[in-house]
Amino acid sequence: MKIDRDTLEEILVTITRNKTRSLLTAFGVFWGIFMLIALIGGGQGMQQELQHEFEGFATNSGFLISNSTSMPYKGFKKGRWWDVDVDDVERVRQVPGVEVATPSTAMWGKTASYGGNKYECSVKGLYPEYERIEHQEMAYGRFINDVDIREARKVCVIGKRVYESLFKPGEDPCGQYVQVDSVYYRVVGMCASEGNVNIQGQASEAVTLPYTTMKNVYNLGDKVQVVCFTMKPGYKVKDVQPEVERRVKAAHYIHPDDPQAVMLLNLEAMFSMMDNLLTGTRLLAWLVGLGTLLAGAIGVSNIMMVTVKERTVEIGIRRAIGARPRDILQQIMSESIVLTTVAGLAGISFGVFVLNVLETAVNPPGVVETHYQVSFGLAIGTCLLLVALGVLAGLAPAYRAMAIKPIDAIRDE
Repeated sequence: MKIDRDTLEEILVTITRNKTRSLLTAFGVFWGIFMLIALIGGGQGMQQELQHEFEGFATNSGFLISNSTSMPYKGFKKGRWWDVDVDDVERVRQVPGVEVATPSTAMWGKTASYGGNKYECSVKGLYPEYERIEHQEMAYGRFINDVDIREARKVCVIGKRVYESLFKPGEDPCGQYVQVDSVYYRVVGMCASEGNVNIQGQASEAVTLPYTTMKNVYNLGDKVQVVCFTMKPGYKVKDVQPEVERRVKAAHYIHPDDPQAVMLLNLEAMFSMMDNLLTGTRLLAWLVGLGTLLAGAIGVSNIMMVTVKERTVEIGIRRAIGARPRDILQQIMSESIVLTTVAGLAGISFGVFVLNVLETAVNPPGVVETHYQVSFGLAIGTCLLLVALGVLAGLAPAYRAMAIKPIDAIRDE
């Protein structure tokens, strides 16, 4: 077959036109894989951020708080205020399924002083068992123990921010005396926990005393502000909530059907909501990312179909001079795979770069607390997915190219 000048010019124009379209299609694949990597990495970072919010808290814990009554009962009018007391702690502890029950009391607006330095803080009164509700990460010394409770010792555990305001960096505060409301307490430990979820104020801003000591110093009597409890394995807070409320209401002459007198915070339900939110976020990230990537693959298939149609003459000429159908198939499939793979790898690289910049911006200098990155296995899996999409995108155009006959190309010309 004679190849004239016009035919050669047409082939060159077609190739030039296909380059422009191929770049646009490659950008679609690039954007799809970038969205997938960015959404998965960002979702992982958000998951870690939410986990930091609940860091240190028992996932199976509940908290009992008093509130005004909304129903009259046994001669008491509605709107009556009542107080939780130490006996309620024992009542909650005796409910089947409850593993630990401990009181918590706090006062705000106090000033801690040491060596001329002062810090506005809260004062908490706790039992050693509270460590099983909210983990106390000790940087120096220890937490409150049973001897402190039994002897009502004037000792304290200070929070991280209290320590930073009163003491020099690296100075061991244990054994030193901190003054709070004209009373001196010997420091036995420094808690470095800084969880954003807290009960009665953050541990980092508190001076923690033995409950019995705080009870005596501030003349609190038997009043308790919060009853904290955790569940045994196999039990949930919602399972014991009716029984807890029934026992407490009966002891304080509260109507059994009063919906607001006893407030019970179910932290376990909050953790469950967080897990569902994270699961939904991961699912949404995969759906959006894969949807965008699939759209890019469809674009590759469409551009290859257009390429085959516009290169009918070229393909016909190759067939006429001896090219086999397998050669035509290999050519089209190779173009599709290379196009999707190169564009996809560029998208992965750019996505990892953006996530690295985000990780650097979010975390403090020199410390990586939240990782906005994807795993190496996920990156390899994404590459394999790109090759598979390249194969699928090139199948239909390749078979169409194989079906072109030299006589049809001449007739089309």
